[in-house]
Amino acid sequence: MISAKNLTKCHGDARTAGNTFRHELKYQIRLSDYYAIRQRIRPVMRPDGHVRDDGQYVVRSIYFDNLYDKALGEKINGVQKREKFRIRYYNDDFSFITLEKKMKWNSLCMKMDVKFAQEECRKVLAGDTGWMLNHPSGLIRELYCKMKSQQLRPRVLVSYVREPYVYGAGNVRVTFDSNIRSTLFHRGFLEETVTDLAVADNPGEVILEVKFDAFLPEIIQSLLQTEGIRQQAYSKYGACRRFG
Repeated sequence: MISAKNLTKCHGDARTAGNTFRHELKYQIRLSDYYAIRQRIRPVMRPDGHVRDDGQYVVRSIYFDNLYDKALGEKINGVQKREKFRIRYYNDDFSFITLEKKMKWNSLCMKMDVKFAQEECRKVLAGDTGWMLNHPSGLIRELYCKMKSQQLRPRVLVSYVREPYVYGAGNVRVTFDSNIRSTLFHRGFLEETVTDLAVADNPGEVILEVKFDAFLPEIIQSLLQTEGIRQQAYSKYGACRRFG
């Protein structure tokens, strides 16, 4: 039970300063479409500055949900306004871990994040949460309160390879996500070696995501135009939860 005094700590400074809602479009595309679109955008868009030499990086996200699968159910039922918490790191590098809260409102999304020290992360994953209530970060305090009030717990580790491109006008970000994998009844999060399995329905399937602020420049729209692909509500978390 969260006291009235502690309730103010949960929301006191969980700020969205510097964060705005962005448009987010998703498409499941064939491998041939991926090659075609990538070839068209490369002369215009530049790779994200954090990629490896191969132009990609590995993303791993530990998603939170409760015993009743609140976040999963809201996604499946198409709830217009929803949120989910996740812990994220890249290329299996534990020196930079973030706690993220992603908020979705129809086709608009916003992400808040804060750096999460490895020792703090391991405490949360082990169920040691008391220290979070007095943490300087409002986002960490909010997660604590929702772990108490909604019984949020780490549920699944989602992994994939991302190839990201950016374009200045409109703050556009185009990403190709492939080799999406899920842990299967696995609770040993933040491990050096991950045991998981592929979740794609079709071999070679790629998820194209397009994010932008107020507008999508016409040049990017034209480069992305591909016959036969259509926007859809795809969730990596939802796809991975099919396996446990």
